Amino acid sequence: MPIKRVWAPHIDFSVLRRELELPAEFPADAMREAQEAATGVAPPGVDRTDIPFVTVDPATSRDLDQAMELTRRPGGGYRVRYAIADVASYVRPGGALDTETWVRGQTIYFPDGKVPLHPPVLSEGAVSLLPDADRAAVLWTIDLDADGEITGIALERARVRSRAKLDYAGLQADVDAGTAPEPIALLPELGTLLARRAADRGAVNLPLPEQEVEQNGGGWQLVLRAPLAVEEHNAQISLLTGMAAATLMLEGEIGLLRTMPPARPEAVTKLRAAAASLDVPWPPDASVGAVVASVDPASPRGAAFLNQAAELLRGAGYTAFDQETPAETGHGGVGAPYAHVTAPLRRLADRYATEVCLALHEGREVPQWAREALPRLPKCMATTDRVASAADRGAVGLAEAVLLAHRVGETFEAGVLDVDEDRAGAKGGQDAAPAKPDDQAAANAAEPAAAPKQNGRDKPNNRRPRGGKVAIDEPAVQARCVGELPLGDRIQVRLTQADPKTREVLFERI
Repeated sequence: MPIKRVWAPHIDFSVLRRELELPAEFPADAMREAQEAATGVAPPGVDRTDIPFVTVDPATSRDLDQAMELTRRPGGGYRVRYAIADVASYVRPGGALDTETWVRGQTIYFPDGKVPLHPPVLSEGAVSLLPDADRAAVLWTIDLDADGEITGIALERARVRSRAKLDYAGLQADVDAGTAPEPIALLPELGTLLARRAADRGAVNLPLPEQEVEQNGGGWQLVLRAPLAVEEHNAQISLLTGMAAATLMLEGEIGLLRTMPPARPEAVTKLRAAAASLDVPWPPDASVGAVVASVDPASPRGAAFLNQAAELLRGAGYTAFDQETPAETGHGGVGAPYAHVTAPLRRLADRYATEVCLALHEGREVPQWAREALPRLPKCMATTDRVASAADRGAVGLAEAVLLAHRVGETFEAGVLDVDEDRAGAKGGQDAAPAKPDDQAAANAAEPAAAPKQNGRDKPNNRRPRGGKVAIDEPAVQARCVGELPLGDRIQVRLTQADPKTREVLFERI
């Protein structure tokens, strides 16, 4: 799918920071601790700077959590070396910085900047795995057989050095040209293998295009961007590490899992009905994940089907346990037990989960500061996940309203992504009952769809006219539309409302 951009005038995103009551600065004592740690922490004694790691991130990122090297094992199989920024060595338990990170929970991103979990002196400096600099890391070494099954897990604190900072677009171009750097040349092969294994075990990945707001000169543009293949492959390495972490935790009977219940049978039934109405093939022996993977997200019907599939991926959360394995350990999107350990610069939970894994692997007691934090983390992360989702939805909604404010009354061609559940229109005028997702779900580099995004205006309301959600192409806007809507079809709509103050956008079917 091509990237579609429409330029927007000045947009003040600071209103979202105020609404969400986000902190502007770090407290002075927390900043002092960060600055002291940036220059005062001794490097790990284990030297792994001979390993030619590289990082793969968005081009403008400087908070680099992960670096990898992929090799073939003698006799067959693969070795994944995954270095994760060693944040815990720079944050004193119980200190002012530690306290502030619990207030923030995770880095919150806006088009014009971010509210970081850690001060930039650490997150974009001393702890970030920037190229050509020695850094402290927790190094995961995961051995796989030729079929991609894990055969060995090891981790250690070590000093590492990244050789290059790669970005997704550049790496995709290198992969397409057959010139990907040696440390990561196996990524397409291994990523494809791991994705196939994931589909076989029932994992569900929704490759929906993402709405993003980007700066363009003196203004802003709204971008509809489908994930590149290398982004999906890169995500598989992170997921692999998260599954390895969950394995250690479950064996050691202590940890923090990222969990999601399996898809409810009634949701699968509704998705099958939607597939029939949208002419999406669903062979009798095909899993949900396989059907989702076969759909073209660039087609109107494919986009509508994937939007319906978001209903399957609900209820993600964190589950802490100590000495008693929880009843629910799996993650419906991953198709296996899974834990967050790969983004400690940007997500609080990862720092603690990593310490648990290090202790378990080394056969020692989990540090008391980490053990005591586990029961508190699920609530903290749930709260900050809601803030992050609100920031994302708010930024896109504001950009949509500003882009369209001067076009009220105009007509557009739109694809119908969703319809109110009790009046689901099927192709050919027949009734269908596709699932109604709370919002749009999509996989990302560290987590398959768990907390999908939605504009609040898309929720059905008995006091409002019937309708659903449509997507127009130029600009790339998804909003509510009133009228009788045929799911997955292209229709003509008229813009009736676009208010930047309320961030409300509304169409009606012509």
